[in-house]
Amino acid sequence: MEHEFVTSLLSLNVEGVGLDVAAIHRGGELDPILLLHGFGSTKEDYADIVRYEAFAGHPFLAYDAPGCGETRCSDLSRTSIPFLVDTALAVLERAKFDHFHLVGHSMGGLTALMLAHQHPERVLSFVNIKGNLAPEDCFLSRQIVDYPQTDSERFLDDFTERARHAPAYASALYAAGLRHKVRAGAVRGIFESMVDLSDNGDLMTKFVDLPCPKMFMYGEQYASLSYLNHVEAQGVRLSKIPECGHFPMYSNPPAMWKEIAEFHRSTCAPEQHRKGKELPHSNIL
Repeated sequence: MEHEFVTSLLSLNVEGVGLDVAAIHRGGELDPILLLHGFGSTKEDYADIVRYEAFAGHPFLAYDAPGCGETRCSDLSRTSIPFLVDTALAVLERAKFDHFHLVGHSMGGLTALMLAHQHPERVLSFVNIKGNLAPEDCFLSRQIVDYPQTDSERFLDDFTERARHAPAYASALYAAGLRHKVRAGAVRGIFESMVDLSDNGDLMTKFVDLPCPKMFMYGEQYASLSYLNHVEAQGVRLSKIPECGHFPMYSNPPAMWKEIAEFHRSTCAPEQHRKGKELPHSNIL
């Protein structure tokens, strides 16, 4: 039976760390799409892209970040946002995606922002799904500071329990998967680097200065974010997802995919697609 996407395991070495990166992907003749998941999530957040005709013909690639999902990492202590950026670059090299559309959620949105900042000439468009842009975005990651705990397993247990009872859409659903989707040894490095970049990395400037078309997506429970008017004034398209908090792929996936599809249509007219030799599903990686 022919599947709508393929699952692969990529053996990589990133900064001397051995990785077996679990990925899902398909081929196609149009511009490819790279999708980066958030903390506590996995590549399967994006598998439903195959259900939407708007993305037909586009190769796509989503993978479990080091420390997450089915990806194996030989040294979890090395995980951080810069390490995740280097991992993304290694995956892109393996996939031979020279130019690509970029979608990132939360931790993946920050990883995507840093990737796009380093290589703006390669990014055709960027959908930032509640990725960190300012200190106020660290409501998850700043818990590494607000609830100090030397035992990484205990921290993840406590973090999970706080998430389970958070007053936001899909919080309990998110919490239910945390222990299955995250390695405790990866949490500190990821969270500390997210806090540092949010506080000191001038992320807002990096985001609005990107030359590609940009959309910032957020749930209606975050409509009070202080910077929304600013990014809209800088030409960023805003997308507010109804009945949603931090996780549109859990709370309102049809609205999420509809907004992404409309953004792609508005920025990538059919005649602007770069057509090349069509790649079968199995030949991307």
